[in-house]
Amino acid sequence: MNSIALLIEAFGRVQGTVHETLKDASIDTLTFRADADANSIAWLIWHLTRVQDDHIAELAGHDQVWTQDGWQERFGLPFDSSATGYRQSSADVAAVRADAARLGGYYDAVHAKTVAYLETLAEDSLDDVIDRRWTPPVTRGVRLVSVLDDDLEHAGQAAFIRGFAERSGS
Repeated sequence: MNSIALLIEAFGRVQGTVHETLKDASIDTLTFRADADANSIAWLIWHLTRVQDDHIAELAGHDQVWTQDGWQERFGLPFDSSATGYRQSSADVAAVRADAARLGGYYDAVHAKTVAYLETLAEDSLDDVIDRRWTPPVTRGVRLVSVLDDDLEHAGQAAFIRGFAERSGS
């Protein structure tokens, strides 16, 4: 298995966790918060998808699925179109009240763009420096692993909250 196939497989694992977490989840479950400042499943899935969308679009040189395919309007969130969830407030987290179909649909659209982009890459392109603002400079491969790591972390958090919400009666 080469590195590109490995990345595609790994992003597929994120998709599986997202779908398992969203399966048959009510809006109460999706918006459950362990305390007033905790993240909800809805916010975590939206955020991990926004970050993936933002970063893959930048790498691929195409528009984000969020704006290009009308997901911003479908979600109707009170955020700027560039918002990805980074440094959002507790009130912003509470504003994300999307249902499972919308969250899963947006994730699937971003996942499809991610896989399509990955399939265009040559193995040696993972070594291309794409961001010199860091020391050491960031390569395409490092950026992709960074997105994958963030996605896996947040998908795992969402899955944990799903279990916690169900045990609490939400």
